Amino acid sequence: MSLIKQQNRTRSQESSAAIERMYITMRHLFNRGFYKPMGVSGETLREALLILRPEIYGTIAEEKVELNGLLYVIDRLPEGIEECRYINLTSDEGYKDSHFKPIVPPKRRRNCYRIDEEQMNIEITRGRSEIYDILTHLTFLFVESHKIMKRVVINEEGHTTRDWQKLEKAVLTEEPLSQTEREIALTHTANILGRTFHEVSTIYSKFSAPKNEKRFLKLVYWLGKRAIEEIVENDKRLVTFSPVLRERLGHHIHGEVWADAIKKELDAKGLLRRPIHIISANMHSVMNTLFAPVALEKEMTKKSNLEIYETLSSASSGKLRARVEKTAQQHGMLFIPDQSGTNIDVQIFDTAKLDLKQNNFCSKTSYPEGKEPVIIVMDYAFGEQAYETMEELLKPYEDKRETVHLDVKSVSIMGKAGILEGGKGDIMIPSAHLFEGTADNYPFENQLKKEDLEGHGISVYDGAMITVLGTSLQNRDILRFFYESTWNVIGLEMEGAHYQKAIQAAAKLRGSISDSVKVRYAYYASDNPLETGSTLASGGLGTTGVKPTYLITEQILEQIFKD
Repeated sequence: MSLIKQQNRTRSQESSAAIERMYITMRHLFNRGFYKPMGVSGETLREALLILRPEIYGTIAEEKVELNGLLYVIDRLPEGIEECRYINLTSDEGYKDSHFKPIVPPKRRRNCYRIDEEQMNIEITRGRSEIYDILTHLTFLFVESHKIMKRVVINEEGHTTRDWQKLEKAVLTEEPLSQTEREIALTHTANILGRTFHEVSTIYSKFSAPKNEKRFLKLVYWLGKRAIEEIVENDKRLVTFSPVLRERLGHHIHGEVWADAIKKELDAKGLLRRPIHIISANMHSVMNTLFAPVALEKEMTKKSNLEIYETLSSASSGKLRARVEKTAQQHGMLFIPDQSGTNIDVQIFDTAKLDLKQNNFCSKTSYPEGKEPVIIVMDYAFGEQAYETMEELLKPYEDKRETVHLDVKSVSIMGKAGILEGGKGDIMIPSAHLFEGTADNYPFENQLKKEDLEGHGISVYDGAMITVLGTSLQNRDILRFFYESTWNVIGLEMEGAHYQKAIQAAAKLRGSISDSVKVRYAYYASDNPLETGSTLASGGLGTTGVKPTYLITEQILEQIFKD
């Protein structure tokens, strides 16, 4: 038993060292300004990723191409990136005012621009975490591309296999493929990828995009083609960082603009001096919880709250959601779409215009005039961006007349996280955030308790949580070490320590807000990285996330209205 523990500890130490090397290397490459991912300069990143073998990247260390990991990555990168030799990471440098049409990945809100046939620009407005995320995904993508190359190049002159030639013909034809032609192409593609026909035909439709049904075949072809050019013609792919990005990174430019817009709106509506409660969540759960009982009164009598929330979460309920949103706007909700580049939209709820009697979780039905809570809901931040946005939001509002300190009563954070015990849809209540790769830890008094959310048919866990540098780099060895250690770690996420760092600094050091500010953290499980087939790459939550989302939302609002 002790030998197994020693082996596990050694693997976790190797993995931890690999993560550390990756982040040191990425910072070095960023400061350098450019690197070739499959050249000497990218070698450390590739080696560290292959040692680490993150769960999300599946079979990266094997000869066969990883399909689920490829789907996960390609949904977070701009369409067409596999065709590009040159990938340029930029700041917000005015491309939105040009003729270039922004390309937004399905699962990451970031603006990307195809400059020409060979170059893709990716705008970075969410800080270092976004750079780490992209570089890690690109490293994986290019490692997979060289697997394809090794299976199709048969000599030093670059002669290729019959499978490759058949794939090339299918991709380059402009006509849509018939079922027969598609299945023939998939047969050859399966040989190239080292996968079965069943595996590639099953995942084919998941890659399809509007007006791009052959996306999977094109992806395999262009990844392989660019890798062949790197080996045969020594034409290496290049990642660059624009001088403006290197100059601006870490200066809170976007966060300051974002926070100022919120405070100006509060000031304009006479809400700046009212008690304020901040919630980091999605853009639907608070609105639906407060206003669905009013907007959908007839529907609510026939269904439970949860059934209504599940209906509102379905793709076919656009008209119902529009009714709820219209009612919310008529009763004090303001929507501030992001114009700063943070990609964080905001809702402001003036509860003076809300009929609290319509919500059975509200213990109060009235407040003294001028003391009605104002609820600010901010969409999810991304990694280190959580510190930038929260720090700027908690700063006093300054105009030409005076400086106004916000009367922030509470900050609540609700989000998705990986769980180490339990499964998708379970709830985690943290008592501390441990910042991975550092000695920093942030214990706090969480106003949400395990017992507050028990008794609803969902498992609830409490303990410490790791704030990781990037979910795409986690592997079982590190996570199992944390899970089995005395840290009592229950899950992992990307923002908690950053939020708490900003809150503690504002309350304890700067005096921007009261040091009696209440904090609430709760997460619902999006995946279990310790279970085979349960990682983020295995797919989304579907309706599994609806129940925990609204249980947490109702509990947060119930506590806000008790304050």
